Amino acid sequence: PEECIRRETEEETGYAVSDVRKVFEAYMSPGSVTEILYFFVAEYSKEMKTNVGGGLADEQENIEVLEIPFATALE
Repeated sequence: PEECIRRETEEETGYAVSDVRKVFEAYMSPGSVTEILYFFVAEYSKEMKTNVGGGLADEQENIEVLEIPFATALE
């Protein structure tokens, strides 16, 4: 999961994060599926920006990258 979150973060947001920390994991729908979701946090800075992000066209991803202040997100 750690390797996957680094790759997906760069593809989808354009930031190459290195120090990721898993905060928890949970079953998507306990009792009906066995898929586990992993939740991570990571710090980033503008120096870590490698591309515009938005996902991969060949995977039909069309992701809008939205950056908001942490305090606003908590509201």
